[in-house]
Amino acid sequence: MMPARTPTPQLLDRLPPLRGRVSSRVSLAAISWFRVGGPAEVMVRPADVDDLAAFLRDRPRDVPLAVLGVGSNVLIRDGGIDGIVLRLGRGFAGVSVEGNRLRAGAAALDVNVSLAARDAGLAGLEFLRGIPGTIGGALKMNAGAYGGEIRDVLVEATALDAEGRRHVLSPEDMGFTYRHSAIPDDWILIEGVFQGHPGDPIEIGARMAAIAQAREDSQPIRTRTGGSTFKNPPGVRAWELVDAAGCRGMSRGGAQVSEQHCNFLINTGEATAADLESLGEEVRWRVLQTSGVELEWEIVRLGRPAPVAYRPHTDEKP
Repeated sequence: MMPARTPTPQLLDRLPPLRGRVSSRVSLAAISWFRVGGPAEVMVRPADVDDLAAFLRDRPRDVPLAVLGVGSNVLIRDGGIDGIVLRLGRGFAGVSVEGNRLRAGAAALDVNVSLAARDAGLAGLEFLRGIPGTIGGALKMNAGAYGGEIRDVLVEATALDAEGRRHVLSPEDMGFTYRHSAIPDDWILIEGVFQGHPGDPIEIGARMAAIAQAREDSQPIRTRTGGSTFKNPPGVRAWELVDAAGCRGMSRGGAQVSEQHCNFLINTGEATAADLESLGEEVRWRVLQTSGVELEWEIVRLGRPAPVAYRPHTDEKP
């Protein structure tokens, strides 16, 4: 495992003033749903949007910056993340209902947004109950589940660019495609406004309960996992290709392809990020050999790896 670089006093001294918090060598394994990965060299938690905008405007441009939510759909590599890890907290988690629309900060949990909509009798956002993570991540990747996607309900999104300038984006500006948006990688989403329609809170709640039950029945949500590993290729489901390639239950180190849903990788207890990533690459190779389809990662991989020298192997699944 490659240790994360120790923050130098020069790096900490070069950061602009912040009303929020700055910490060094923060454990990211404690945040990641996989419970793996090295530390953040420096973590910055702005107090609010104005604090974030000032930080972006004045930060040193030669220091890399990564944005991390609640770690639900990311794999943080064993070397950790050098430079600055930006994490949005309470100042970005507000949720309010405005007529038939709902406004949510980027740090608001998707499930909390769906609950707020239910309580306000606002239908159309029930699908968020089935998506782990935050609104910021959902906007960035056009998250979807159980018949709904972010692009179906988005009215507008607000982002800060690399200089801290604010931009209000329409759904067309977001450039949504399947599990992807086209906003620049160095822009940070801070808020979304979503369209709903009047509904009965009891009926909305029943639909949400059905989504929650379906998710529990079909996915290994009580394990250390990061959600769907690969995007669905056009016209086929990723799990079907993984299953047909004989990968269900396959393992490497402490990582395993879930027996319950084989588009999920799980940490059985002692996995490293390298175990998980190399197992994912093994699955991609086997699917390519059996179906000719090259699966694309849906999980975002961040940080410095211990080098993964991929090679096919012939180990049988346990």
